[in-house]
Parts: sequence; structure tokens; C-alpha cells
Amino acid sequence: MPLRLLAASVCAALVALGAALGPASAQPAPVLNVYNWSDYIDPYAIARFQRETGITIRYDVFDSLETLEGKLSAGRSGYDVIVPTSEPTFARLARAGALLPLDRAAIPNWRNQDPELLRRLEASDPGNRFGAIYLYGTIGLAIRPDRVRAVAPDAPLDSLDLLMQPENARRLARCGIAIMDSAIDVLPTVLRWRGRDPNSADAADLRAAEESLLAIRPHVRAITSSGNITDALASGEYCVALTYSGDTIQAQARAREAGRGVEISYIQPKEGAQLWFDMLAIPADAPHPEAAHAFINFLLQPDVMAGITNQVRYPNGVPAATPMVNEAVRDDPNVYPTPEMLARTFAVTALSATAERARSRSWNRFKAGR
Repeated sequence: MPLRLLAASVCAALVALGAALGPASAQPAPVLNVYNWSDYIDPYAIARFQRETGITIRYDVFDSLETLEGKLSAGRSGYDVIVPTSEPTFARLARAGALLPLDRAAIPNWRNQDPELLRRLEASDPGNRFGAIYLYGTIGLAIRPDRVRAVAPDAPLDSLDLLMQPENARRLARCGIAIMDSAIDVLPTVLRWRGRDPNSADAADLRAAEESLLAIRPHVRAITSSGNITDALASGEYCVALTYSGDTIQAQARAREAGRGVEISYIQPKEGAQLWFDMLAIPADAPHPEAAHAFINFLLQPDVMAGITNQVRYPNGVPAATPMVNEAVRDDPNVYPTPEMLARTFAVTALSATAERARSRSWNRFKAGR
């Protein structure tokens, strides 16, 4: 057979074989399915990870821990990386076997995390087996100082007394009080203010917290999600809100952008603020665990974490990222607590199912006002 004819025959055979097997590009492209809070990442980080790895990210968002936990508890969620809060959801999922233990060898940037913050997480994740720190913050009071001073000039601006003393709440009702709809965040905060153990499941302690909340309930305009509080703060609807530190900072930024003269400050109560962590975790049945480990390792790079903090205005657990964070954020002690402020914070721990039901009953009575 002439050489050219042989070559043509070989080419034809290869084309036919390729048609039968399908093109190489028909192999499934690497995919990573992420489930995170809304407005809680730097879009550039997603684009950069996809560009550097060739892995396509499918990104979904949730607005409550109940939604996240419901998806995971049903099994076969299809997600590879989730971002649950340390308590109660992350700890509960870990205890239920719903999370994959992290392979530290696949996350060399694990060493970038703050060892003290990891130590504080031990109560929720013994040995730090199931999660890496994404972002963290405290729970305190977002206020409009000018409005507060106008209606309650003698009220303290460094204490939860500002909200929890009924006389103060009565006066502040004129300019609007909001409390986030979260028993796990509010009840421990009130217990600490009352001088009780914030993790107490004792009936007398829960009754004391409930009584304090019911005393101010007539003056509370809204018990709602933290996201709703953020938007309403920025528009000037409330003058005091019990909410997350980072949501307060986001409200500050939105208020400045709106240019309506709304000034917002954050108070980390001197009695001690609750410290919370949002975690990077991998579901036990994640379809792409290798890609999930790669994504967590990518996020723990200092420059990536700095970009996320600059975007969403929550502190991260990577100390080497701090010099790259915008000065206005990193130098605000109510966002990045000083060592002295951190020493006064507390972290909540898991409760028994019985204690959780008791806490839920107290919370529902507060919401109903009776």
C-alpha cells in the first residue's frame, strides 16, 4: 500500500475510533460544589481558584443554619464544601458523622491558622478534625450614637445594659430596637450579662435569661434575621440592634455608600462577647473530596483570606493575612478584637437535646411576648 494511502487509512481508523470513544474533552470537567452564606466571599477568589486549578465552582447560598442543616441531614446533598457555624450546626454535624475528617496532608496551608483560635474551637471540634476556620466574629450591639444620645443621654455605650435595662430599652424604643432571631446567639449573651454561665442548661438560669428578655420585649420593634437587620441599620430604621460584628461593619459601609448621614458604631459588651466561628467543612458524602481539600487549602492562603475580609468585613483566622487587610478594618478593635478583648470573649458549647428544647421554648416565649 502506498505510504500516503496507508497514512490516510490509519487516520480514518483513528477518527472512527475517536468517534466511537468520544473526544477527550468529553471527560467530565472537575467540579466543586460549594454551599456558603450569602454575600460571604470575595468573587475574585472564586475566579482565581477556577483559573489556577481548572476546577469549575458551582456556588449556592443559604440564609440560615436550619436550611444548611436540613440539606446535610437528609444526606446526598451533592455539596463538597460547606460553611456551618461552629455551634450548633458544625458540632452537631460532626457528632452525627455527617462530616469528613480533613486530610491535613492535603491542606499544607493549615499551618497558617491562628493556634489560639483553633484551641478555642476544641470544645466544638476536639482535635480540630473536621473543620478549618473561615471567618469569625463577636456578638454585640450595633448603634446609631447620635440617636441613642438624643433619647438616652446617660445610657452606657460600653455595656449590654444599654439594651437590657428596661428603662433604657423603653427610651430607645422611640428610635427602634432590633434583636436577631437566633436563640443560640442571644440567650448565651444574656446569660453572660446576668453573670451566669452562658452555656448553662439549668432551668433557673434559662428562666433568668427569659425574664430579662421578656422585660424588654414590649420595646423591641423587630426580632428578625441578621441580614434584615443589616439592611435596616444602613437605612436608619433602628438605633440599637443585637447582632453580629461583621454585619454591623457591612451596615456601616452601605450607609456610607447611601450618603444619607447614617453613622453606625459597634459595641463589644464589656461583660464579655460571644465568639463564633464559621467553618470550612466537607460533607461525609462529598462527591469531589479532593477538589474540596484543594479549595480549603487555597482559601487558607494569606492573600486570599485578606481579600475575603476586605470584601465581607469579617476577620479571618490567618494572622499573616492581617497586614493585607484594609486599615480601617484591621485597626478597628470591635472587628479585630485586641488580646485583652479576646480574653473576655466566650464560645458556646453543644447542649443536650433536652437542653436545646428548653432553650427553644424560652426563646419562643420571648418572641411571643409571654
